[in-house]
Amino acid sequence: MSQIRLTVRAGTAADDGARDVFVDGHSAGTFFHRSGWRRAVERVMGHKGRDLLALRGEQLVGVLPLMACRGLTGRVRLISMPYAVYGGALGEDAEVAAALVQRARAQAEEQAVGLLELRCLEDPGLGWPQSSLHATFIKDLPSAPAEVLAGMPKKARAEARKARDRHGLVHQVGDSYVETFSRLFHANKHSLGSPSLPLSFFRALLEECAGSVSVHVIEHAGIPVAALMGFHHGGDFLAYYSGSAPGADRDLSASNFLYLALQEWAVGRGFRRFDFGRSRKDSGAYRFKVHQGFEPSELHYSFHLVRAGSLPSLNPSNPKLHLAQATWRHLPMGLTRIFSGPLARFLP
Repeated sequence: MSQIRLTVRAGTAADDGARDVFVDGHSAGTFFHRSGWRRAVERVMGHKGRDLLALRGEQLVGVLPLMACRGLTGRVRLISMPYAVYGGALGEDAEVAAALVQRARAQAEEQAVGLLELRCLEDPGLGWPQSSLHATFIKDLPSAPAEVLAGMPKKARAEARKARDRHGLVHQVGDSYVETFSRLFHANKHSLGSPSLPLSFFRALLEECAGSVSVHVIEHAGIPVAALMGFHHGGDFLAYYSGSAPGADRDLSASNFLYLALQEWAVGRGFRRFDFGRSRKDSGAYRFKVHQGFEPSELHYSFHLVRAGSLPSLNPSNPKLHLAQATWRHLPMGLTRIFSGPLARFLP
């Protein structure tokens, strides 16, 4: 153990460069640990960054990205990280990670927040209550684009081949497609009975995380039928936000082709792993990812309850929300687009 004193302090915008270098060099670092995600959330959603940094002497040895988020009830939660699937403490050793979590816990108690939530990919071993609602899907990519199709399960392979050969779907990439992507993403969320995210957030991500975000569109006869915003971190491509036009999957197998094309594109650009993101275990998205040949891995979301009496239950699996979801699905699309932006701020 080092004899140099370990200290933990609040991070500032001036630390962003050094913090990102540390995250990029850490084996457990993710896109959501980087400062650009925090800046985009602050800029559009109005939540406040509460990042914690650990130092030994002058050397940065740990990062815990953290934000204070106000929910629908008005109560503040500390989350690592909001609108993200991964978070938690990164330290050069277990002592550093423990010190960061201890400071975050003390901060949560001092501020009398509802709870502290760490969205960890690996189990942090804290002994706190955990949610077992979600799983994530990550697999190694082959060495050549032509090997992607051959590696897919038989049925998914047939659907993707049919989409390309029979329906003539094509894959386009470019930041200029962000409005098209936002429209299809909103349509998809509307069909699920859930608020969307505002176009301003997607634009902020393109600006704050420049070079590490890509927008992908699938077209049929020149008409966009599916779209996705993906994130790049090290050798990982993360397929994150997505949407498709009504009937595009049934009639054109658009999503099957989308994820074939994305993996081929990622391989061609040197990515080594494809991260399909998280899904609820009881959802159609979960079953679709398994159908694509991905194996689920448990996510370890850990909670320190301060004023909150239980774990968060505001999710589509809660039967108490089914009426609200049905109501949202029957509202006009234009109306849900207007309301989605303000509502998204309270659903981190």
